[in-house]
Amino acid sequence: MQTVQQILEFVDQIFVNLSFWFSTQLANFLPDWAVTFIMMFATVLVLIVFGLGSIIWINVFERKIIGRIQDRYGPNRFGPWGLLQCVADMVKLLTKEDITPSKADRLIYNLAAVVPIVPTFLILAVLPFGRGMVAADVNIGLLYIVAVGSLGTIGIFMGSWASRNKYSLIAGVRTVAQMISYEIPMVLSVVGVVLLVGSLSMVSIVEAQGQWRLPFIVLQPLAFVLYFTSAVAEVNRSPFDLPEGESEIVAGYHIEYTGIKFAMFLLAEYVNAFSICAIATTVFLGGWQGPILPSWAWFFIKAYFLYFVLIWLRGTLPRLRVDQLMNFSWKVLVPLALVNLLLTALVAKLVPAYSLLGAAAFLVMNVLVIVAVAAFKYPGWKREKREVVLVSRSS
Repeated sequence: MQTVQQILEFVDQIFVNLSFWFSTQLANFLPDWAVTFIMMFATVLVLIVFGLGSIIWINVFERKIIGRIQDRYGPNRFGPWGLLQCVADMVKLLTKEDITPSKADRLIYNLAAVVPIVPTFLILAVLPFGRGMVAADVNIGLLYIVAVGSLGTIGIFMGSWASRNKYSLIAGVRTVAQMISYEIPMVLSVVGVVLLVGSLSMVSIVEAQGQWRLPFIVLQPLAFVLYFTSAVAEVNRSPFDLPEGESEIVAGYHIEYTGIKFAMFLLAEYVNAFSICAIATTVFLGGWQGPILPSWAWFFIKAYFLYFVLIWLRGTLPRLRVDQLMNFSWKVLVPLALVNLLLTALVAKLVPAYSLLGAAAFLVMNVLVIVAVAAFKYPGWKREKREVVLVSRSS
């Protein structure tokens, strides 16, 4: 039994131990400052390679699932079972002609393709992918994520304005309005978790769920729904993909971008989609915690399950109208987030922390809010009875 435990511990800490071994080897012939610099550079390189590598199979995974949802084949031509389709798309994008509109602001136009990518990889730096597997455990991790994540809006609007295309400009204005509107309920939804933990550190949030012996999705189910809905809109995924509404604005803010620049916008979108799933996993699903399996395995199982939910939504729900999009944020999500925050602060003040009574109180609070909203929004619980009249076909 002890041998099995040691094997599980070794597998769980294999990446941490590998990092420690590598730094130890460097310390044998390099000064401390050089070792620190190389380890920082290696960490950044690993995060970038991980982001780029995961996008390859996530793209195929998404196409396959949406194909099944829509009763059609997904990619099945390039590579075994179509697994290399994303590689073919990358080659196609990289070899396409790079076109810059003649009237575009060239500096801003070219810079805009780079700006959205930077925040996506910066967010990965504070996410704990497993026990001890975090690049930077800063005590303001959640605040850092909120601040850095909002920078992507700037790059999107830069590209829409610099293209000098009226359709891309409309998409840019939509993006700014949408992302600012949905950032408010998204931030308010996670403040309730901060009240329970007393820290903004992502590692502390995961450890606190271990002390409660329950993931925060049980204590704060309403906050989880608010966060996930707002985050989906924040990264412009269906059904909130108004900035890319090709039926109205011919593909949106990146309409004038081709080749590798267009690929960079797509890269930022996919990494952002994974990031919101990873943040939800850390804040609401217990992060790396779970039985038997290595901690990093539990993290990725939970994160990719949430990504599957994103794909499911994309394959089933139609796109909202602009008025529906804004009304849903300001009239539904923001009031619910404020009510949830107020009640969470009240219950946290009255009940003991890390207790069964406290967990039950938070769960009851969320159930009462959901029931109250449902009763107010849908007062008539009975369906309208519709009379069916059969009319015989005349001869």
